[in-house]
Amino acid sequence: MFIDEVRILVKAGDGGNGCLAFRREKYVPRGGPSGGDGGRGGDVVMVASDHYNTLLHFRFNPEHKAERGRHGEGSNKTGRDGASIEVPTPVGTMVYDAESGGLLHDFTAAGDRFVVAHGGRGGRGNARFATSTHQAPTEHEPGKPGQERRLRLELKLLADVGLVGFPNAGKSTLISRISAARPKIADYPFTTLEPNLGVVSTRDDRTFVVADIPGLIEGAHEGHGLGTQFLKHIERTRLLLHLVDVSEASGRDPVRDFDVVMSELASFSEDLAKKPMIVVATKLDAAQDPERIAALEHHAAGLHLPFLEISSVTGEGLPALIDAIAAQLFAPGSK
Repeated sequence: MFIDEVRILVKAGDGGNGCLAFRREKYVPRGGPSGGDGGRGGDVVMVASDHYNTLLHFRFNPEHKAERGRHGEGSNKTGRDGASIEVPTPVGTMVYDAESGGLLHDFTAAGDRFVVAHGGRGGRGNARFATSTHQAPTEHEPGKPGQERRLRLELKLLADVGLVGFPNAGKSTLISRISAARPKIADYPFTTLEPNLGVVSTRDDRTFVVADIPGLIEGAHEGHGLGTQFLKHIERTRLLLHLVDVSEASGRDPVRDFDVVMSELASFSEDLAKKPMIVVATKLDAAQDPERIAALEHHAAGLHLPFLEISSVTGEGLPALIDAIAAQLFAPGSK
């Protein structure tokens, strides 16, 4: 199950109370205040981890609470600090305050740490209030409460290349041919119900990550089909591959398919629609009408977009496609 958005509650530990005590010992002629301070409450720390790729574990454990600090004791004994807790989360998680909607942190690398809730300070014991003119203070402080927050976690996969296109445009077949990913492949729409990642190796042993998301249809931004709920997973990508089925079996016009998907991308995010893109004509093995391919190529040229033809079934054009992707990703000055 792929879970890409959850809400959780985090509660840092409260600080321990300060102690009210006076020293009373045999052979000690002068007593005095001896109440120690309370310990500090533990923090809640989120840590990016490579061991998770969904937010599913938060569905079963939506509350995370750190230990409170121990109370101060007599003989000027300070209470023990509460233990902090670490909450692992996938790389690519964005943490929002659920009430204000503000972004708190974006986890982009494994090992990245962020304190989402700070523990409360321990209260001062009465020994802290003693002065030369106030030698028997009875004042002492309670511990401060730890932060409590409701958070919204949103996962955006980290990939270099994103695949977009109509359902059954050949995205899943392509990622299965150029990487070790094995997504579900079938001859009906919306075979892909959740994003898939695949690692692709180039001729010179460099690698890049490709993300395959469910297909888009006209009106996706209004919730038609699977909507645009998965487009956030390609917002971080550096390059888009726009796959267009040019075979007659689709029963659709390739140029119109291209324009529909571009319109849906722009409706979701103008920045996403303006990302560097390669137009890829797919299912070349089943295409009988060269005019369909030529029309799409002419349309792509008019938009100054690179154009390639492939067949994931026969493997035709795949080496050239990988070379073209690598040329854009690893070009000098590219980020």
